[in-house]
Amino acid sequence: MGKHIVILGGGTAGTMAANRLCRTHGEGEVRITVVDQDGDHIYQPGLLFVPFGAARPDRLVRSRPRQLHPAVDYKQAPVERVDLDTHTVRLGGGITLGYDVLVVATGARLLPEETEGLTGDGWGEKVLTFYDLPGAEGLRAALDRFEGGRIVVDVADLPVKCPVAPLEFAFLADWYFRRRGIRDRVRLTYATPLDGAFTKPVAARTLGGLLERKGIELVTEFTLGEVDGAGGRMVSYDGRELSFDLAVVVPLHGGAAYVGRSEELGDELDFVPVDPHTLQHPDHPEVFAIGDAAGLPASKAGSVAHFEGETLVRNIGRFLAGRPLDAAYDGHANCFVETGFHKALLIDFNYETEPLPGHFPAAVGLPLLKESYANHLGKLAFERFYWHGLLPGREPAGIGSAMPERGKKHLPA
Repeated sequence: MGKHIVILGGGTAGTMAANRLCRTHGEGEVRITVVDQDGDHIYQPGLLFVPFGAARPDRLVRSRPRQLHPAVDYKQAPVERVDLDTHTVRLGGGITLGYDVLVVATGARLLPEETEGLTGDGWGEKVLTFYDLPGAEGLRAALDRFEGGRIVVDVADLPVKCPVAPLEFAFLADWYFRRRGIRDRVRLTYATPLDGAFTKPVAARTLGGLLERKGIELVTEFTLGEVDGAGGRMVSYDGRELSFDLAVVVPLHGGAAYVGRSEELGDELDFVPVDPHTLQHPDHPEVFAIGDAAGLPASKAGSVAHFEGETLVRNIGRFLAGRPLDAAYDGHANCFVETGFHKALLIDFNYETEPLPGHFPAAVGLPLLKESYANHLGKLAFERFYWHGLLPGREPAGIGSAMPERGKKHLPA
């Protein structure tokens, strides 16, 4: 029957990994089991557009098992814990799975309850998030009835999924209210725990400049400590306050709860520590992690899971064959940043190289760190590519997992 590969998580990372493994290994070489607690696969990049009426919620959800190769065994059950000593996974309902290789791909979960007052008065009404489907739908109703006042878009703390998405929300809010003709009655504020609009100097200057040009206030080094929904106040850990009429909050993130219940599997945030280049657990060589579940100094974005996948699949094969692993993953990530008015910019970076201007994937290609209609079309086209290309494990021609150097202009920080 072959070696048993168990993948915990049937989201972007887990589905791509399972399908790629099926394409790589012939029938009978391995058995692949994917486990998830529910059957709904959500296209998470689409959540950003729901509050602005630019995406239909029902079009973002598809069947989880139907995205998997027919040879993959899908089990719908919660994960109770992983026993690393016995190489077993305990699921709800008394099910136990043994594994030869374990891949943790259960992503990141939202932890709004960890911030004082966030889920108290006003939660779901004037304090919302677009990082899950109910919150995104609630925000659409809240924006529709909003006639003026201050909106604060706040990132509670890092790490979070898709770090550019909160910026995109602020840009799209500017576009949305200008389209409604009431932008002069709306004060937009973007609050971040970072010391700039983004993590890297060149990108921070570009994105910070966009905020300024669009009249969006930037508040830096604001780490959210408390929310007073009834009083319309956010309080940072250093005591600063931001008043609001509507708060759009990206809550604290953590790894899956079962990781914390599994001795030696995760870190203090319940993410799984792995070698940043091989994706292998440092103390348990049969364990790998991919996507948002991995405790890496890389962006928690879908593109990261895609670029990691090539290294993961190759290294699982090498591990099963008793060969040295390939330290090939370089932290490559790229993201379309929607900026409103049918424009977007594109950033491309890795562990060592920050987002730079130029073009992707080569000297002739999409413009980097520059607003364009072409990038906006790329963002929209990505949804179809996601369902029909990335998830099935197909590789786009001309775009490898390693970050391309061609086309980039290196500038002083």
